[in-house]
Amino acid sequence: MGRIETLAVLAVLVPLLASSLRAAAKADDPPAGRSPAAGEGPAAKGDAARRTPVILDTDIGDDIDDTWALAMLLGSPELNLKLVTTEWGNAIARAKIIAKFLQQVGRTDVAVGVGLDPVDKKCNQSEWTKGYDLKSYPGKVHQDGVQAIVDTTIMKSPAPVTVISIGPTATLAAALAREPRIATKARFVGMHGSVRRGYGGGRNVDAEYNVKQDVKACQRVFTAPWDMTITPLDTCGVVHLGGDKYAAVRDSKSPLAVALMENYKLWCAANNQKGHEERDSTTLFDTVAVYLALADDLLVMETLGIRVTDDGFTRIDPQAKVMRVATEWKDLGAFENLLVKRLTSPPTAPAAAR
Repeated sequence: MGRIETLAVLAVLVPLLASSLRAAAKADDPPAGRSPAAGEGPAAKGDAARRTPVILDTDIGDDIDDTWALAMLLGSPELNLKLVTTEWGNAIARAKIIAKFLQQVGRTDVAVGVGLDPVDKKCNQSEWTKGYDLKSYPGKVHQDGVQAIVDTTIMKSPAPVTVISIGPTATLAAALAREPRIATKARFVGMHGSVRRGYGGGRNVDAEYNVKQDVKACQRVFTAPWDMTITPLDTCGVVHLGGDKYAAVRDSKSPLAVALMENYKLWCAANNQKGHEERDSTTLFDTVAVYLALADDLLVMETLGIRVTDDGFTRIDPQAKVMRVATEWKDLGAFENLLVKRLTSPPTAPAAAR
């Protein structure tokens, strides 16, 4: 081939090669509006600049699934947990569980916010925090958790914050009352409601616990102008681990799994289910909300108007606030695998340490 012919061929091939390289680089980025899931893209590797700032609002200490959700969140490198606040009273008891868990797994960079009703009454996991003094937590403890949501986290954040709500919503409703603008700077992801199926996958819808415990607060949160995504009982109410998947978590030496299993064992004893922790999990409702904060590939997502009724139901209503609702699973088994992986991995390091 002569020199002229060679130059002509190169003139065609070089632009094609450059275009292919640009396309390949673009394919590595996550889809718009969604953080990458496990093993996908830079955020899965813990790139601090791409991690989503998160507040977890929880009634930890009642059902054990809140503790599973906290552990999953701490094992998710896409998410940058900034603050954990308590819901539904007994705020000191709940804050002690959060603080000790964070301290035990080496995440004292995360602040703890004491929610409404700052008392310390016995709860299902009180035995685990027996003798623990909240004042001993090396990290920041905000005695006014409502104000911490508003000032310390959302309003001062340079990036939009994702609020993961896995309990009744009194603390969040109080934050909205103090500063309505937080809804314009945050995204809400919640474990709430029952749209077409109820508890245990039943065909009748139910007044779901997180909604019916404080209907007025939930109505306020569900009508605020933030972007909303929820997992109702339709999808979160059928999640549990058993068999080899559960055994992998139970027997793991990961700090997250160890702290989780310590709590689960004591929770089972407090609920007359001693020994249950050897066999399988309870229903892990709240873990699905954590998943929806980072991805939604494994779920069928519908855009629906949802109205919270005065008797605590979440009804489909075209005139109500529109939100994204996880109504069915595409691949529940894949979610279970992801959950196991997150719980048996080392805790994600603080963003500043990366």
